[in-house]
Amino acid sequence: MGMCREKVNVGLLLRLAALLTALCWCIHVVYLEISWQSSPPPTALGHPTQHDLNRDQQQTRMKHGPVEEQEKDFESRTSYLHALIQDGQVRKQNVDKEQLLPPCCPPLNPHRKALRWRINLQPWASERHSLEDEAKRFLSYITTPQVTCASIVNNDATTGASTGDWAVCLDPKFSITHRMESKNCRVYSFGLGVDDHSLEHFLARSGCEVHCFDPSLEQPHLQKAEMWFHRISIDWRDPSPAIAPKRQASKKLATILDDFGHRDVDVLKADMESAEWKILENLVLEGVLDSVGQLLLELHLHWAGFEVAGDDPSVVRYWFSLLKELERAGFRLFRVHSDPSTPRLFLHKNILNASSAYTLSWVNVRWKPSWTAHKHKKLIF
Repeated sequence: MGMCREKVNVGLLLRLAALLTALCWCIHVVYLEISWQSSPPPTALGHPTQHDLNRDQQQTRMKHGPVEEQEKDFESRTSYLHALIQDGQVRKQNVDKEQLLPPCCPPLNPHRKALRWRINLQPWASERHSLEDEAKRFLSYITTPQVTCASIVNNDATTGASTGDWAVCLDPKFSITHRMESKNCRVYSFGLGVDDHSLEHFLARSGCEVHCFDPSLEQPHLQKAEMWFHRISIDWRDPSPAIAPKRQASKKLATILDDFGHRDVDVLKADMESAEWKILENLVLEGVLDSVGQLLLELHLHWAGFEVAGDDPSVVRYWFSLLKELERAGFRLFRVHSDPSTPRLFLHKNILNASSAYTLSWVNVRWKPSWTAHKHKKLIF
């Protein structure tokens, strides 16, 4: 009987000791919480300095003595973590204030949009998904001008009803004429071994800064008369840094603009020999079209083009979707030209008597050039 009572007393004592231990721990936690709330805000952007930590440690040693060193060390660490949390809140408030303030300097590409991963494919021309229906919609779209231009200059340098393939709109309602008068016009011309630069010469004599890009040149950079020539070709991707650079460089238009320090291009002329679809897709996805005033492009329709996959109806639907992306970006077709001597091939077939090549000219009706304040400096390479 006595043994049973002794075991009961021991059990009660153990339970009482556990309750007292839990009570002491709760009191300690409440004490730490009160010390956090009553502590002064840390300095130096929310981080406590070493001097402040040493001063707090000295004060706690004077109050509590060396017996409670471990508890005070734990308290200083928790106070430091609390200071880091407050510092994050302070930094967030400072970032929000900076976003409200106007930037000191305009960005290099103020009109550049965020990158996209894919274009928006247009619905099928019909439920049949046939090549004839897709080709009919596409050909009707590229042969119907969307805006009128009162003054057109072509590669024969004659204004009015031009008969040449390349043409620029000099209508005063668009900004290129005013920029030509103020000598702030810039032209990019991409091609391979192009002999006819009559349109570029005319624009250079009219006050434009003309850059011709030809990968077949012998020298990297060359100035002839009033034009610059560069041994660079436009591509839909930049070269891999893991591969040794070739004699001629192939870069994206955004990279070329950044390398040259240019923000805007009044006229972009390109004959890419069936690479135009992937290049145009890159311009759309990277938002570079906002930096272009007029786009002169030769389309090759006798085959799908480089790295354009899918069956024939899907290819034409992809072409049409890219041109609709141009329209969405503010580009309006003002002229179309087709050489009657070119073969009548549309994806290796004779469909609707379509030509194998068309030269189209668009004007960006929403274009607002960012570089209009000063005359461009002479380039040095």
